[in-house]
Amino acid sequence: MKAAQIVARRRVVVVEVDEPQLTGAGQVKIRLERACLCGSDVPLWDYDHNELAETVQRDPRSAKCVPFVDYVHGDPYPLRVGLSIHECLGTVVASTSDKFQAGDFVLALPDGQTGLCEYICAPDSRTIPLPKGVVPDEQILMTQPLGTVVWACQKLGNIVDCDVAIVGQGPMGLMFARMLGNLGARSVIGLDKLDYRLHAGKKMGATHVVNVDKADAEEAVREITGGKMADLVVEAVGHQTKTLNACMKLVRPLGTLLCFGVPDDVYYPFAYAEFFRLNLNLISTVGPNAVPNFSLARDLIAQGRVDVAPLVTHVLPFEEIQHGYELFTDRGDGAIKVVIDYDSLST
Repeated sequence: MKAAQIVARRRVVVVEVDEPQLTGAGQVKIRLERACLCGSDVPLWDYDHNELAETVQRDPRSAKCVPFVDYVHGDPYPLRVGLSIHECLGTVVASTSDKFQAGDFVLALPDGQTGLCEYICAPDSRTIPLPKGVVPDEQILMTQPLGTVVWACQKLGNIVDCDVAIVGQGPMGLMFARMLGNLGARSVIGLDKLDYRLHAGKKMGATHVVNVDKADAEEAVREITGGKMADLVVEAVGHQTKTLNACMKLVRPLGTLLCFGVPDDVYYPFAYAEFFRLNLNLISTVGPNAVPNFSLARDLIAQGRVDVAPLVTHVLPFEEIQHGYELFTDRGDGAIKVVIDYDSLST
C-alpha cells in the first residue's frame, strides 16, 4: 500500500509498505478516504529531531516533549511510517468487531497518529459510524477535532451570559468560537495575528475580533467587556510557552483559564503569584473519547447545528502531502484546514 514517511526536517515522501492486518477481536481495517492535518501533527514534520535528540542528551529538562520520536537510539530519522495524521475517515474493508462490518463508513483514530497510510487498523473503541452524503466528506471529517472541543466544553459548566476570549483563531480556536457562541456566551472575542483567520472567526460566530499585532489585546478585551475582563479565556495556540501567561492578563478575578493548546515543553514558566491572587480556575483538556465526544460532534455537524464549512480551505491529493504540510505549517494561501484526499491513490 501507499504511505508517507517523514525522512528529514520538513521533508515527507510517499513510500510503499505492507498493508496492516487485523490481529485480534474488536478491530477494523479501514481504507482511508480523507484525513486532515492538525496542529499536533506539525512538530513531527517541522522540528529538527536530530537537534532535539542532542538537547535531550545534554539537558533533558529543557527538551521539548514531542511524542512518537525515539531520541535515545541514534538518528531519529526516518520517523515511523504513517506519521503524522490522526483525523481520519474511510470505509471498513475487514472486521473482527461485532459493531462494524465491511462497507461501513467510519471515523477512526489510528495508532500513534500514523494515519498517513492507505489502510489502517483500529480498535472499535476508537471508531464511530458516520453518515454518508449528509454533508461533504471533508466537513464530516471535522468530527474528530470538534469532538476535542466538545470534551473541553463539557468541563466548563454554564457559560450563558459570559464574556469569553479565545487566544488563537486557527481551526480549533474557530471551533471554540462556534461552540461557545452556541452555548450562550454574551461575547466571543477571537484574538489572532492573521487577518484572514479573524475574518473566518466572524463567520464562525465571534462577536469581536482583535489582531494582536495591531492592537493591545488587554486593552481591547477591557473595552469590549466594559472593564470587567473575560470570564473565560481559552488558550488555543500551544506549541510554545508564551501565551499561557499572556492569557492571564485577559481574565477577570475568579475567572477561568482553559488550556487547550498542545504543549511541546515539559516545563513552562508560569506566573503563579498572579494566578494565585486572581483566584483563577485552571482547566486542562486532552484525550476525548470516541463515544460520547466524537459521536456528539458528528451529530452537531450532520444536523447542521455547527457549520464547519468555513474551516475547509484546501483539499489535496495524497501525493501532494509535502505541499499540504507546507501550506498548513506556514499558513500559506489562507490555509485553515488542509484535507488530504486518499482517493487519488486508486485512480
